[in-house]
Amino acid sequence: MIQATDLHCSYFIGKNTVEVLHGLNLHIAPREKVFLCGPSGAGKTTLMYTLAGLEQPQSGRVVVDGQDIYGLSLRKRALFRNQTMGFVFQNYMLMPELTALENASLATAIAGQEATERVLTLMDRVGLSARLHHLPSELSGGEQQRVAIVRALAHDPAIIFADEPTGNLDSRNGGQILQLLFSLAEESGKTLVIVTHDSQIAAMGDRVLMIRDGVVEG
Repeated sequence: MIQATDLHCSYFIGKNTVEVLHGLNLHIAPREKVFLCGPSGAGKTTLMYTLAGLEQPQSGRVVVDGQDIYGLSLRKRALFRNQTMGFVFQNYMLMPELTALENASLATAIAGQEATERVLTLMDRVGLSARLHHLPSELSGGEQQRVAIVRALAHDPAIIFADEPTGNLDSRNGGQILQLLFSLAEESGKTLVIVTHDSQIAAMGDRVLMIRDGVVEG
C-alpha cells in the first residue's frame, strides 16, 4: 500500500540545514495499523506528511497504491490524496462556523458529492446523531475528534493518517477515540498510519515503527 524509498527531508534555519529524514525506507501493507513513534524532533510528523503527499522530500520516492505520488503534478496529487486518504489531527481542524454535520461532510463536498447517507450513518455510529447541528464550540473535545474521524472516513478512503489524534484528550476519552477509529477502520479494511509519542497507545497497533535520527530503527 505504501512504499517509501531513500527519503531525505531537510529544513533551512538561517544558514543552517537541519536534516530531518536521512535516507529513510519503509513499507506498510494494506489494512495494517502502523504507529510511527520516537522522541520529539525525530521526524515522525514530517514522515507522515511526506507519506501523505503533503510535504515533498528533497529526494526519494513515495509509492502509494502503485502510484509515485511525487511524480504527479500538484493538482493530480491533490486529487489522488482526496480520493485515497483521510486525515485526523490532534487539534481537530474543524471549521468553527460549520455545524458538526457540515464539518463531517467537507471531504465529500470537496469530492463533488453531497452529504451522503454514509456520513449520517457514521455520525450515528460515533454517537453524534443528536449533535448534528451543533457548532464545534458547543461540542466537547472528544465529540470534536469524533466529528474529525467521520470527516476522515466520509469519502471512503483507503488510508487514514492520524497525527497524535488523542493528544488533546484525557486518557479515558483518548482510549475510546482510538478504539473507535480502529473499529471503523477494520470494518471497511482501511490502512491506518498513526503518529504518537505514547508507547501504551502504540502497543494497540499491528506494528510500531520507531523513528530516531531520521531513520527507522531496526
